Amino acid sequence: MSLKKTTVMVGEADLALIKEAAAREGRPESEYFREAFHIAALRTRRWDEDWDIPRLDFGGPVTADDIDQAVADGVADTR
Repeated sequence: MSLKKTTVMVGEADLALIKEAAAREGRPESEYFREAFHIAALRTRRWDEDWDIPRLDFGGPVTADDIDQAVADGVADTR
């Protein structure tokens, strides 16, 4: 992946937070900006075709208790 240089304007408070995080975590500030720019770029994507997402039929409404039980069962199965 080739990198390109650009100039952006950011708020002082936001920049201060990035600088603090970079110092705290030992990462270059530029990594935070590249990550943020990548997320912004991903949010601009659009697809022309419909997604083929299957509809699931659970035979009725799914309650919060059903979900809690499924998660508990799944966690128990991984131990």
